[in-house]
Amino acid sequence: MARSRSSSGSSGASALALVLLGVAACLCLCLAPAFVAPPSPRGGGAAQVDLRLAAASVAGLAPLAVEQPAAAYDSVVAMLQSWLVGGTVLIIIFAAALVAATANPLTKRR
Repeated sequence: MARSRSSSGSSGASALALVLLGVAACLCLCLAPAFVAPPSPRGGGAAQVDLRLAAASVAGLAPLAVEQPAAAYDSVVAMLQSWLVGGTVLIIIFAAALVAATANPLTKRR
């Protein structure tokens, strides 16, 4: 009986060591840099790119600052109706594309 306890204790310790080793390997892989940018050829190049990136970000997010936040649906029925209308429009679009794909007059024989 004493042997079974010592063997289960050593297998538990080895399993714990394997788990800790796996966690350490995962952390090393997840925290390692995925991409290292090459050094810029001139000193002022990085600041110019940062300014352009900031300007593009502000220009892209500007409509969100102007737009009012979306109003919530006043009821579940209104939400379901909008989903039904949107789904119906999508079904009509897909049906038209299917008809256009199957009834192509250029591929029909005369």
